Amino acid sequence: NMFSYSKTSTLDVSNFDTSNVTDMSHMFTSCKAPTLDVSNFDTSNVTNMYDMFYDTQATTLDVSNFNTSKVTNMASMFYGSQATIIDGLKNFNTSKVHNMESMFQNAQATTLDLSSFDTSKVTNMKMMFLGSKATSLDLSSFDTSKVTNMFEMFYGSLVTSLDLSSFNTSNVTD
Repeated sequence: NMFSYSKTSTLDVSNFDTSNVTDMSHMFTSCKAPTLDVSNFDTSNVTNMYDMFYDTQATTLDVSNFNTSKVTNMASMFYGSQATIIDGLKNFNTSKVHNMESMFQNAQATTLDLSSFDTSKVTNMKMMFLGSKATSLDLSSFDTSKVTNMFEMFYGSLVTSLDLSSFNTSNVTD
């Protein structure tokens, strides 16, 4: 919650030493700063990114240097984010993530490169893309064999075409 609900118009965190941080949940929730430079963040010890950029006003986010190899929770990470560009999602290591609920819900980004996402441990994809502005999604790499909740996963999203032929929904209960 470090900068949650901050009304500051400038926020310089470019030189933060985050090497010992394990929890970045709610770090920028509803932060009004139009620019957030997190490109130098050391996230190698972070396990929780829940609500990290929830409803942030930053117009671009560069997460290309994020080391997400220990992260287990990415729920609502970009929920309502005003960033039209989220650069670096293709570099995310999501092999330990269990929860992606609302990860991109109401996010303004029109392009999401999730081609390298390893979802083999994810159990919750509830509302993951609800209201998302992304017009296309390549989810062919998604392993949904452990997912139990897909409630409103694509509800109100702007995606125009979806190929879900690789989805294994045998454990989905909702």
